[in-house]
Amino acid sequence: MATLSVKPGQRFSVPDWHTNANLISTNAERQRSASHQIRQEARTLRNETNNQTQWDEHDNRTRLAERIDSVNRWKETLDKCLTDIDTEIDALAKMKEAAERALQAKNLPLDVAIECLTLRESRRVIDVVKDPMEDELHKEVEVIDGAKRDLQQKVSEAFEQLCLLQEARQQLNFDHRGKMEALEIDRVCSSLNVNSPNISFKVNPTRVPTGSTTPQQWDQYSQYNKDRAEAEMKASTELREAIALTIAQTNNELEAQRVATEFALRKRIREFEKAYDELKWQEKNTLEEIAEMEEDIRRLEEDLRKKMWDLKLAHTRLETRTYRPNMELCRDQVQYGLTDEVHQLEGTIAALKQKLAQSQDALDALYKHLYRIQTDMGYKANSLMLDNKCMDSRRKLTVPAEKFVPEVDTFNRTTNRILSPLKSRQLELA
Repeated sequence: MATLSVKPGQRFSVPDWHTNANLISTNAERQRSASHQIRQEARTLRNETNNQTQWDEHDNRTRLAERIDSVNRWKETLDKCLTDIDTEIDALAKMKEAAERALQAKNLPLDVAIECLTLRESRRVIDVVKDPMEDELHKEVEVIDGAKRDLQQKVSEAFEQLCLLQEARQQLNFDHRGKMEALEIDRVCSSLNVNSPNISFKVNPTRVPTGSTTPQQWDQYSQYNKDRAEAEMKASTELREAIALTIAQTNNELEAQRVATEFALRKRIREFEKAYDELKWQEKNTLEEIAEMEEDIRRLEEDLRKKMWDLKLAHTRLETRTYRPNMELCRDQVQYGLTDEVHQLEGTIAALKQKLAQSQDALDALYKHLYRIQTDMGYKANSLMLDNKCMDSRRKLTVPAEKFVPEVDTFNRTTNRILSPLKSRQLELA
């Protein structure tokens, strides 16, 4: 009998087969139901997430626009601050230069005052007087020194304030550059969309960068920079006003002192001229008196010589009459007359000699006093020349340097005077 080949392996029963078919159908329906549920949930999620993403993107775009506006407002504020502080720096720098020019301008008055004091040290003997002119010159030096100290202090303060303004400007400029970069970055972010070619995934983009600040800190930082710049500008404005006031005050004080000094100088020159004229008048009168005295001495000497001849005549007559013989040697009226004449002549001669000696003494005294007068005239002429030099030098304070021309040659200002014979004689007597 033939044998059938049987496929090796497990064989299932018909119920198992039906059970398996039902199981497959049931699982298929369950999987489809689960899939349908998932699809419904996915659609709902897509709708929700799409809407949420759109709103989030819109909100963030709006926030970016607001942030750009806020940063831009601060940038414009900082722009104005930078413009104002640049203007103030220029104004303060110009005022500082004006103070430096005013300080430099004080060197000329100081040099002139010292030159005048030095010139007046060449006065001689009695003319070396501590007069009001000298007091005014010393006061002028003090006023100039005080003005230079005040101006130098203002120049130093201006330099320090310029440094503070530059520092505040650098801080503003740093903040301004930050605002510009932030604006550029936020504008780039605002212009991006899903179709932009340069978008990509980033590693940990939600990290908080080191050095991040809060909006309050950000706003306070810019407000502090603005307030500091405004405070420095206010201080600079007040300093400029103070510098202008100091320049005006020092110029006014120096001008007032210049007027007072030159008034004292002109007054002193008039006093010297008056004293010199008085000495000239005394010299003239003394010379006239000397001339008259010399003439009188000449006449006294002539009279004395005549009286000596008269005395010789009387002596000769008396001596000759002593040779009368015997009884002729009579003491007659002639004898008495000649004797009286001799006595009279001797008295006259003695009086003339005494008066001649007195006249000689008076003439010597006149010559000595004439020497004193002419010496004092020399002192006065020297002092007058020195004060005129001072006045000429002080013209530089009112006449521009390029227009200043000395009125006279300072090397030929002294009066070259020829000594009179009387002067030569009294020098010999001295």
